Amino acid sequence: MRAVMEQGPKAEALAAQCVERTRPVWTWLAAEWRRLGTVAAVFLTLGILLHAMFGANGMVVYRQKRAEMKSLEQDVNRVQKENDEYLERIKGLKSNPSAIEKEAREQLHYTRPGEHVYVFPDPPQKPATGRARNGK
Repeated sequence: MRAVMEQGPKAEALAAQCVERTRPVWTWLAAEWRRLGTVAAVFLTLGILLHAMFGANGMVVYRQKRAEMKSLEQDVNRVQKENDEYLERIKGLKSNPSAIEKEAREQLHYTRPGEHVYVFPDPPQKPATGRARNGK
């Protein structure tokens, strides 16, 4: 216990020396704490705004995803409309004799007695240009 009592003044002197060495830093921090806090708040706000704009779920990505969603919705609506048209055509072919006759005449070239069907050849394909042939 006596050894601890003898070391006490040395420890107090060391602590006082450390306080005196760091006093300018603490004095400067006490004087500038508001300015430092303001700068830290500005940097934090800028970081949050940058993350909100350009982060993984930021506004830029949000707008891209929204445009993609609108495009996909248009595709879905177009395909749904095509499906509805096909369903109406199927219903007509199942129940409407005139629709069946029309399909048979167009696709199978069926005719009634005394009728003539004229079938025109497909138009010729345009020849490939030099650029298309060379792959340029």
